[in-house]
Amino acid sequence: MREFLYDRAPDVSGALALLDADPDARVLAGGTNLVDLMKTGVERPAHLVDVRELPLDDIEVTADRGLRIGATVTNSDLAAHPEVRRRYPALAQAVLAGASGQLRNMATVGGNLLQRTRCGYFTDVTKPCNKRVPGSGCPAIEGEHHNHAILGASEHCVATHPSDMGVALTAFDALVSYETADGSGALPLADFYLPVGDTPHRETALPPGALITGVTLPPAPVAARSRYRKVRERASYAFAIGSIAAALDVQDGVIREVRLAFGAVASRPWRASEAERVLTGAPADAGTFAAAADAELAAAKPLLHNAYKVTLMRNLVVAVLTELAEEADR
Repeated sequence: MREFLYDRAPDVSGALALLDADPDARVLAGGTNLVDLMKTGVERPAHLVDVRELPLDDIEVTADRGLRIGATVTNSDLAAHPEVRRRYPALAQAVLAGASGQLRNMATVGGNLLQRTRCGYFTDVTKPCNKRVPGSGCPAIEGEHHNHAILGASEHCVATHPSDMGVALTAFDALVSYETADGSGALPLADFYLPVGDTPHRETALPPGALITGVTLPPAPVAARSRYRKVRERASYAFAIGSIAAALDVQDGVIREVRLAFGAVASRPWRASEAERVLTGAPADAGTFAAAADAELAAAKPLLHNAYKVTLMRNLVVAVLTELAEEADR
């Protein structure tokens, strides 16, 4: 076992001081991802800064009727919150689909956004991996990749981001707030994750020493009629092989507004902007839904063993949007 320094931060300023003093320090909240990676040797931090007890565990309605979610809110509390369930049901559904009850009781909102890929080559320190050791290669491209990316990947990495919660937050234009020793900042979730490119080890746009303090959801009336659907290889606790967060506003058979994001198809939650463009102002029928899916998936570049994801995601788009459209007619 490798020794490491442990500090429990007394407050946000104390956490920032600890992080600023040691560039190699890592933030520990629920530990449901970081501790696992420490056990396997993938992560080897010399200093952990525990932020679990910081006063960042509130969910509040904002002045403009959005929601502000603290970084240390647990996944269980997020999924159970009445305002989340009423106004952003797809978010509550995504969180409940994401893990076992025990893990949801520990995992935090901030930590969920920062969880690392579950690619088997990344988690096996005996194998090369550009995300873990830049320049060492990506054996998944020629190896085991049935659950890897079909969108936005590169020759340097084809891993997918594992978050369910992040998919719903992406669909609803979430804003990630953070603090550093130099001041505060915020990033739209669309810009929070970096394109994989030739630097897959650089995953987020957070500045060094940053501490996520919360996530803000802007008001989105369309989100009240939303759904998260996850496909996985077993019905119990498992990572997605494809997922979708969708919201739909239909009036007189025409789509007025739509939100759509995919999971388990790229290195980050994937906002289906091209599909949204096709859908907006179009008839709410299966033909439109299929055309929108095809437009988004035209950019897919599947590998030898994961081409099934193109068909899977197309079917998910049609099925979920059809369900939402039928509900709008009732």
